[in-house]
This record gives sequence, structure tokens and C-alpha cells, in this order.
Amino acid sequence: MFCYVYILQSLKDKLFYIGFTSNLNRRLNEHRSGRNKSTSRRLPLKLIFFEAYLNKHDALRRESYFKTNKGKVTLRQMLKEYLRSNDQ
Repeated sequence: MFCYVYILQSLKDKLFYIGFTSNLNRRLNEHRSGRNKSTSRRLPLKLIFFEAYLNKHDALRRESYFKTNKGKVTLRQMLKEYLRSNDQ
């Protein structure tokens, strides 16, 4: 079983949402249908990145890292071409 760290981008305000789940499809459906309080006012959302891990603790550590300032810089560097092509 995989655990996922995922990044959603709001098409409304262009901001990121960083999350963790063991069921990516279910979680995306929850976000897109407005059932997640953190993202319900920022719809529509687009999945722009995810990583899969075999260990829950590794995935949670990565999620926590992406939520730090250094992690956000790393994430923007990793997604540089996508962000450039979408005028971020």
C-alpha cells in the first residue's frame, strides 16, 4: 500500500495546498467536491504533483518538509517549468 504526498493548485487564487493520504483518488474527489474545509472556497483545484511512499512516516515527513519555507522553495524549483508555462 502506498501513501501519497500531493500538491493541489487552486485555479482561483493560484495558491498551493499540500496534503497526505493513503487513497489519492478518494482524497482528490473530496477536495474537488468541496468536502474539504481547507480547499472548499478555493475551487476549482488541479493536481500538479504527487509522490508515492511505501512508508507512512516517510510520506508525513515529506509533507511536513514541503510546508516549510525551504520546502516551498524546493517545490517551486522542482516545478519550475510547469509554473513558468502557467505564469506563476
